Amino acid sequence: MSLVDDARSACAWVADRASSVRIAHERIEGYAHSLPVLARDLGPDPELAWLEGPREARAAFALTLNAVNFGSGWWPEIRKRPGASGFTTMALGLREHFAEHGPWRAADLAEMSASEVATTLGQEPEHELMALYAASVRDLGRRVSEEHGGSFAAVADAAGGSALALVERLAGWDCFADVSSYRGCSVPFLKRAQLVCADLHHAGAASFGDLDRLTLFADNLIPHVLRVDGVLTYNAGLLARIDAGELLVHGSEEEVEIRACGVEAVELMTQARPELTAQAFDHLLWNRGRAERYKTRPRHRARSTAY
Repeated sequence: MSLVDDARSACAWVADRASSVRIAHERIEGYAHSLPVLARDLGPDPELAWLEGPREARAAFALTLNAVNFGSGWWPEIRKRPGASGFTTMALGLREHFAEHGPWRAADLAEMSASEVATTLGQEPEHELMALYAASVRDLGRRVSEEHGGSFAAVADAAGGSALALVERLAGWDCFADVSSYRGCSVPFLKRAQLVCADLHHAGAASFGDLDRLTLFADNLIPHVLRVDGVLTYNAGLLARIDAGELLVHGSEEEVEIRACGVEAVELMTQARPELTAQAFDHLLWNRGRAERYKTRPRHRARSTAY
């Protein structure tokens, strides 16, 4: 059993006991088959990712971006680019830095300040999210320096062609930590540790033969899409709090149930439509969430470093 298998089992365990969120099992098969055939590959958006140049630079971008790929609980208050989401704003800031200056060395990341991060991303240096980003990239820089000789590509190489092995390694790094507890059960979502494997692979910075074993990259958008589409249902009290813009507490039962039920719903969809992996469903649903139908309705938010 890998750590990813533990995540899958734990999410199924939570979904079976959830009191605030329910999977509409009767809708799974029809919904899975209603989703379109993938129009393009599963790679990251070429306008946001770094997909050119040396493999070391591509690996550096994937690892650095995913080290700061969180903050959705703060999105309503950060400075966004015109027409852009919070994630897109941060990804574009990082991409522009790579285009103008190249990647940071691991040693530079290990000394990164909140002010430097804020300047790169176009944000206020005093905002608490910038301090969290700085702490995350410092941990990344230290790990890459001390454990991989300063090479970002070596992080991928150390996994020996296995995304599951890389998730196991990254799970022990503070910059990719994402484990919740639910009624005494550990739930290792590891959203960003799994996502970075996919990004490294699709950027050509690594080659993993077991990407089909990854779970949904559990955030707050895909459960929202599934709720709007009637695949997940929330109890009236939880739904009212979300609609009112109330922040959920990260690690609370409701928040863990939302993420776990999203993961389990997608696992059930892969059984209904086995030609698609959880990663493929993630790709389809994340892009579906860009439509106005989903953007105009509040999704749950929690301030955490998980997503």
